[in-house]
Amino acid sequence: MTAYERVSQARAKGRATTVDYIENIIGNFMEMHGDRRFADDGSIIAGIGTLGDMSVTVIGVEKGKNVKERGLRNSGSAHPEGYRKALRQMKLAEKFCRPVICFVDTPGAFCGVGAEERGQGQAIAENLMEMMTLKTPIISIVIGEGGSGGALALAVADEVWMLENSVYSVISPEGCAAILWKDGSKANEAAECLKLTAEDLLKFEVIEKIIPEDEKIFKTIKQELIRTFEKNKSEKELTEKRYKRFRKIGAPK
Repeated sequence: MTAYERVSQARAKGRATTVDYIENIIGNFMEMHGDRRFADDGSIIAGIGTLGDMSVTVIGVEKGKNVKERGLRNSGSAHPEGYRKALRQMKLAEKFCRPVICFVDTPGAFCGVGAEERGQGQAIAENLMEMMTLKTPIISIVIGEGGSGGALALAVADEVWMLENSVYSVISPEGCAAILWKDGSKANEAAECLKLTAEDLLKFEVIEKIIPEDEKIFKTIKQELIRTFEKNKSEKELTEKRYKRFRKIGAPK
């Protein structure tokens, strides 16, 4: 399968979204709303639930499944209040010693005037900074598109996993083609150059795991999450390992 075919699969209609993963993996989920500053952003789902016998905080980007839902969810492009809502839940998870699970599926953060006026860049930057030192385990899973800083704002984690047909990149192939060649029709070529597939990113050690997309996908993810969170590490070990994980990306060997 070509890189752009993977992009098409990641965007495919009918693909499972964050809501599906929460319903099939997390028990007793209770959603929390609002950033306590401006509003509630429907693009970000955040709350608490159970994973096996442990309490967890779950945060995910939701695109919606139909026209009405996509309007309410802004097609998965979060506003700054969405990222602030996510960070508020992460800080509560740290306070109450709950592991954090993030489901990433976004073409990128919303780039409208209102979002910029309310501090989109600052909200994303705060998430990156705070997640790097968060004193509780974090696992982020790219379940569809992982686009730009909007995805990274939920992916500063101890481990990042990707579904086999998901993509993770600084820019969309169409956007890259438009910038480099002034020709959006060269998206296929751009996708190959961006190295945005799970296989590419595992090879470059940007991610730790590829999840097969088969009938056991929910069971597999649940088992892997439980196994990972059961590895007890001190707060110092967690933050030091997370720091080293990101420092080594792109470093010469």
